[in-house]
Amino acid sequence: MEANRKKIRIRSARQEDLDSIGHLLIASDLPSDGIENHLSSMLVGELEYQIVATAALEMYGESALLRSVAVDSIARGTGLGTRMTEAIVKLALRLRVKRLFLLTETAEDFFPKFGFRKVNRSDIPDNVKSSLEFTLLCPSSALALELRL
Repeated sequence: MEANRKKIRIRSARQEDLDSIGHLLIASDLPSDGIENHLSSMLVGELEYQIVATAALEMYGESALLRSVAVDSIARGTGLGTRMTEAIVKLALRLRVKRLFLLTETAEDFFPKFGFRKVNRSDIPDNVKSSLEFTLLCPSSALALELRL
């Protein structure tokens, strides 16, 4: 896979990618509910016309929720998760996001290297807390992280 690392292209997601994105999220044990509503702020990693990674932003004014960061098993270990996270943070900056939040049960050691820090849920803006991720999709035991941009 190392030879294919540079062949993985990160690009904006398109409508026709939604089925593949949904399958990747389900295979990664991540919720796919509502993801179609955030297509305009979603990125995919593509290898030979196959979606092998995804990351999305749910926009809430100057805040955003990072969700659906997933890498297909065939592309793990290539640094693609890091590339996708860096690309989605750059997109957040272009979209003038000031505070980027995420919930995780499995990646609490991954995101701090990008500057994310633990945050109390009470410190998260109400409009972000009203998202599907906070209200239905992620358990209350999920760790909340924040990156100030």
